[in-house]
Amino acid sequence: MLMSKTIAIIGSGNMGEALLGGLIKANLTRPENIIATDIFESRLQTLKDNWGVQTTLKNNKAVEKADIIVLCVKPQTIQTVLQQIKPAVKKEHLIISILAGINTYTIQSVLDKHNPVIRAMPNIPAVVDEGATGICLGQHAKKVHKELAMQIFSSVGMVEVVPESLMDVITGMSGSGPAYIYMVIEALTDGGVMMGLPRDVATRLATQTVLGSAKLVRETNVHPAVLKDQVTTPGGTAISAIKELETHGLRPMLIRAVETATNKSKQLSQLLTEENLKNQKARK
Repeated sequence: MLMSKTIAIIGSGNMGEALLGGLIKANLTRPENIIATDIFESRLQTLKDNWGVQTTLKNNKAVEKADIIVLCVKPQTIQTVLQQIKPAVKKEHLIISILAGINTYTIQSVLDKHNPVIRAMPNIPAVVDEGATGICLGQHAKKVHKELAMQIFSSVGMVEVVPESLMDVITGMSGSGPAYIYMVIEALTDGGVMMGLPRDVATRLATQTVLGSAKLVRETNVHPAVLKDQVTTPGGTAISAIKELETHGLRPMLIRAVETATNKSKQLSQLLTEENLKNQKARK
C-alpha cells in the first residue's frame, strides 16, 4: 500500500529519521517516495546522503507533493507548522502526528479541514527498530488509513491501536518509559561499580540484564510477577534485594512516574486547545 504513496516527514529529527529509515529498510517504499523537511540544511544533506530521500526546507512544498503527512515536530511549534502547511493540505491527505499531548481534534481544528488524522506515540527505541507505538484514529480516519499507519510504525517495532482517551497514558508509559529504564540501567551500573566491577563491564551486564529480561517477558508471555518468583529462591540474594526495593518504594515510584507524565501530556493538549480557541476568536 505504501509503495504507491509519497510520504512527507515534517521535522526529521531522531524519530523522523527512524521512521523514514524503517520504511526504507523494510522495503515498504522507495527513498525517492519520501520527502524530509528540517530547519537545518546540513541536517537535510545528511539525510539525503544516508538514505537517498528527497529533502526541502519548506514544509508546504513537501506537503504539496505528498499523499501522507507525518508530523514529527516539537509540540510547542505545531501551531506555526500547521499554519505553514494549511494552504497546501488537500482533503485526501492522511495526516499522522507523533506529537505528545496533541489530539486529533486540535489538528483538525487548526487546519479547519476534514482530513483523516491519526495520532501516534512511538518511543525512541524505534531508532533501533524496537519501538513501541500506540495509535488512535481521528473522527474522519477509516480502516484504510489505520492500515497505512500500522505499516509505517510496524517498520520500527510493535503497534497497539487504542481509543484516543488512552493516548496520554501511552505517552506517559511507553512514550516516556525509556527514560525510566535508562535510569534503571544507570543505577544498576552504579551499584555494580560500587561493589567493585569496572564501569564498562557493569554497563554491559546491566544493559544485557534489562534487554534479556524484557525479551523473556515478550517471548514467553508469562506474567512478570511469575518470572520474578522464578528467580527468588528462599533466603537468597534476589529476595533480599526485592525487600530493599519494596522498602524504598520502587513500584509506587514508577507508577507515579507514569501518572505524572500522563497528566503532563493532558496539560499540553489542554494548553494548545485553549490557544487554538483564542486564535479562532481573534480571527473572527
